[in-house]
Amino acid sequence: MRIRANSRPARGTPISRLGTLVAVAAATVLGLSVVAASAAGAATTTAAGATSTATNRATPAPATLTASSNPALTVPAYWTVASDGGVFSFGGAPFFGSEGGSHLNAPVVGMAATSDGGGYWLVASDGGIFTFGDAGFFGSEGGTPLNQPIVGMAATPDGGGYWLVASDGGIFTFGDARFFGSTGALHLNQPVVGMTVTPGSGNTDTGYMLVAADGGIFGFGAINYFGSEGGAHLNKPVVGIASTPGEAGYWEVATDGGIFTF
Repeated sequence: MRIRANSRPARGTPISRLGTLVAVAAATVLGLSVVAASAAGAATTTAAGATSTATNRATPAPATLTASSNPALTVPAYWTVASDGGVFSFGGAPFFGSEGGSHLNAPVVGMAATSDGGGYWLVASDGGIFTFGDAGFFGSEGGTPLNQPIVGMAATPDGGGYWLVASDGGIFTFGDARFFGSTGALHLNQPVVGMTVTPGSGNTDTGYMLVAADGGIFGFGAINYFGSEGGAHLNKPVVGIASTPGEAGYWEVATDGGIFTF
């Protein structure tokens, strides 16, 4: 059973820088990349919670960058979000509100932008969803017991739904997001730390990729696999992934800023 977790009202200005940066979302197609980071610079996952009854603020999990396109924006623009839900706008990206200054039961761990750049979603480690701008609320896992915490999210190409991913690779779908598979029942060498969508011409020919802390890739749906860092010796753990606009490759990023291209 899914328990609805309503987003809180938007606020007029970004008011908090107390949390650790955990994710970035691009408002234009020019800023496709991945950002990472926990307070300790490690690819760790978090304990439960944003809209559930959990009360602890844990070290935030790293999260991925998600890109969208807004033709009205002519310069590179993006948002960043901190673990306390504070949102910060750069390069002309509109500010639609944040959770900065609000009491959260657990940290925000991810962010995704709408396809037109007119809004964004925040997700917390219990799967609670917070919506701003034209981002629609399609459901959440807030209040539902989870086997493992949520570590990231991605929006469908048309903005009509989203996926949440947990550290065991479990996938939760909302709106028009389709389920293509997960690693929730598998034994993983390292926890999943992020996901990216490979958008097709519509939601039916879409897929997604999950990335683990050792750089291993797990693909589901309509995806092109070009390799991974799974099995390679890494100086630092991987914390995120992003796919190219043309679905012809993807990047992995590590906690030390190292980039792996495929």
